[in-house]
Amino acid sequence: MESLHLPLIKLALEEDAAFNDLTSLATVSADALGSARITAKTNGILSGISVAHDVFARVDEKIVCDWKLSDADHVSAGQLVCELSGPLRSLLAAERTALNFMQHLSGIATATYLYVEAVKDTHCKIADTRKTAPGLRLLEKEAVVHGGGINHRLNLQTGMLIKENHIQACGSITDAVNACFSTGSPAWVEVECETMAEVNEAIIVCPDIILLDNMTPELVRQARAIIPKSILLEASGNITLANAHDYAITGIDRIAIGAITHSSPSLDLSMRITGKLVS
Repeated sequence: MESLHLPLIKLALEEDAAFNDLTSLATVSADALGSARITAKTNGILSGISVAHDVFARVDEKIVCDWKLSDADHVSAGQLVCELSGPLRSLLAAERTALNFMQHLSGIATATYLYVEAVKDTHCKIADTRKTAPGLRLLEKEAVVHGGGINHRLNLQTGMLIKENHIQACGSITDAVNACFSTGSPAWVEVECETMAEVNEAIIVCPDIILLDNMTPELVRQARAIIPKSILLEASGNITLANAHDYAITGIDRIAIGAITHSSPSLDLSMRITGKLVS
């Protein structure tokens, strides 16, 4: 994990000028040692702990992190997440970057968990999309897994998703699906359908996955009734926590929710200094 995300951590620390913290340089003596605690201020699911750990290590290898919980763990308001100790300036320099990662990723994990809970009495899975913050995709998709969801395409080369623009460019769903299969690529082929007429056309050319976009639960139910079980069925568009269960009970295999990565509120965490020593 550290080697994979080290460039991102370096960038984040440089962005925050973590090694030139003017306030701490002015107010904290160079030899001061301290302790701190990270606690949750609300309930949720944790993610980003491994990245936060690497942030503290990158700022100062003398910082000791004693994590009380792990990624994917449930946390309650007021619960202790981590106890830290080390050079006080370093703790303060790393604080915001570490918490930014943890709060953002835990927010995604928590939002995913809420959707997963909403459909837990069905076989429907909650999937993410490529609607991620630039540079953070791997971490955000990992957070989705921590929340109990599954990952859709990692990027444009890990699957073929035929959307309306591809259909327009190619001429038809039939032509687009056949064109994808003709490449000989082992990547799966998915086609987006917005009407029942498009569903009927897609069934004939038999893609690996059919995506029902912006359809009502009733239309999704009708589509499920005619689409062979050999074709994985997915739904997306205007699906919220309030109606996710209505879609899940139609018999679809998964629901793709872009909002869990692009619109989830951060989980509120805080770090407070609990002790100070001068060596």
